Amino acid sequence: MRVGFIGTGEIAAAMVEGLSGRGHDLIVSERNAEVAAELAGKFKDVQVKSNADVVAGSDVVFLCLMAGVARGVLGALPWRGNQAVISVMVDVPLGELATLCAPVSDIALTIPLSSVATGRSVLPCHPDSDALRALFGESDTIITVPTEAGLNAHFAASALSAPLLTLMQTGAQWLGEQTGDPKGAETYVAGVFAGFLRQMSTQGADFEQLLNALATEGGLNATLKQRMAEAGAPDALQSGLEGLKVRLKL
Repeated sequence: MRVGFIGTGEIAAAMVEGLSGRGHDLIVSERNAEVAAELAGKFKDVQVKSNADVVAGSDVVFLCLMAGVARGVLGALPWRGNQAVISVMVDVPLGELATLCAPVSDIALTIPLSSVATGRSVLPCHPDSDALRALFGESDTIITVPTEAGLNAHFAASALSAPLLTLMQTGAQWLGEQTGDPKGAETYVAGVFAGFLRQMSTQGADFEQLLNALATEGGLNATLKQRMAEAGAPDALQSGLEGLKVRLKL
């Protein structure tokens, strides 16, 4: 398949890495020349072209721009009715994309994170996309979300990444200060949470079951959880998610 990327930032680079070596022709835009050149130098199946040439030479085009930039450039590109467009952009709804990318009608929204580079990531998608499944269905989990509002809620949930990683980093830094081994501390903390995620994927456990297993009264986990609740951490997270609803039209 000929797969193009308009916008060459971190997420586009991760998708290119995930798709490279699978028999596709990958074409990245020259908008971020440094990243584009790096990808072309690293992967033999990657070419760098102008936005117009990316669209003209692709069967599937991923849109990886900021919303304001997208509105300024997409409408002038040579779209074809037999193409598929997959947007990873927040703040550009499907209706607007249909106008910007006319006459394309096969348009979907998805939310890749950097883990798509190595596979086994989760890709929420609205509406369902045969093109996305053909490209990532074997390596990653695709969740079809029935409404655009639901997909936007997944955008908000994806923003949990930085707060949760910050908590893990804080814990690892504290552990490293106690042990004198910062790298070992980071490996331990990451491994603990990787183990919980494996339980969820292989044993069908959910968050409630994992928390119940850590809820021994007077135990270290229960004690720290209570201290964080008293400090307002869960309420702050809930408030932060609520604060994204206006922007995402939820």
